Amino acid sequence: MTNVIDVEGVSKTFVLRRRAGWMRRERVDVHAVADLSFTVRAGEIVGYLGPNGAGKSTTIKMLVGILTPSGGRLRVAGLDPSRQRLRLSRRIGVVFGQRSQLWWDLPLRDSFELIRRIYRIPALRYRNNLKHFVEMLALAPILDTPVRQLSLGQRMRGNITAAFLPDPEIVYLDEPTIGLDVVSKTAVRAFLARTNREAGTTIVLTTHDMTDVEQLCRRVMVIDHGRLAFDGELETLRERLGGTRTLRVDLAEPLPAMTVEGARVVRVHGARQWLELPAGGSAAPLVSEIAARYPLVDLSVGEPAIEDVIARLYTTDRLAPDAP
Repeated sequence: MTNVIDVEGVSKTFVLRRRAGWMRRERVDVHAVADLSFTVRAGEIVGYLGPNGAGKSTTIKMLVGILTPSGGRLRVAGLDPSRQRLRLSRRIGVVFGQRSQLWWDLPLRDSFELIRRIYRIPALRYRNNLKHFVEMLALAPILDTPVRQLSLGQRMRGNITAAFLPDPEIVYLDEPTIGLDVVSKTAVRAFLARTNREAGTTIVLTTHDMTDVEQLCRRVMVIDHGRLAFDGELETLRERLGGTRTLRVDLAEPLPAMTVEGARVVRVHGARQWLELPAGGSAAPLVSEIAARYPLVDLSVGEPAIEDVIARLYTTDRLAPDAP
């Protein structure tokens, strides 16, 4: 697969003027992004994660051409975003948080029609796409409702549809499930996964909803203080910083806390016991030992929550900034 996004040593510095006295101001350089390098291959769904102020939004704005890098080199679909922004705009889709690209006083259907005209989408392709998106995102009941009367979740589904209508090669999504109920979140995730699978659309996802990441992204990049703290598979991050896994064991009868090598019992309730074991190790030897020594009825393994894994990354120095 070819790279559709190339970021090489990119930095972005904002210059601020801060009051330093009654008649004097001093210059302050704020380094939002520092020596950032990564590539994204065509057809990937990548989670781009980090705490507020880490540099995520600055990076995305440089990738779409809103901001010009202070240093380094950027290429998106073979184009320089800041110099060729108009050409690039026809090949990408963007959803920026709660900022709507829909027309406030027009019905949702008319907003989509205007997008068709702006992007010059062929009529047949537009009809097929709209029918498909309306069905998957449950938009039919609100197509004739003015955008200003829609809930936050309904507008978000409309914005996602607007971003994908022109069949872009790359789509940047900032908090795409914000304001959605559980059913709508499930529908949006299914839509993104299916569109990526069938159309090969590259998706860069920034979100604080870790369920989005777990269900959509095999690869994640974590940025902190403008630098890349991790770039790799989600499972690798979980193994390296995941802490502990939980093994829930159901026995045929209540027994004292089990003693098994490589794990410790943290709770006993009747015939059920909970054990903790390192996240990076295999549970198979432990399961075999329990099955051989105890009257085992059932068991299940619980992985560490991805929220906890990301939080550990922010608060530990166990991963170097250039970790693979």
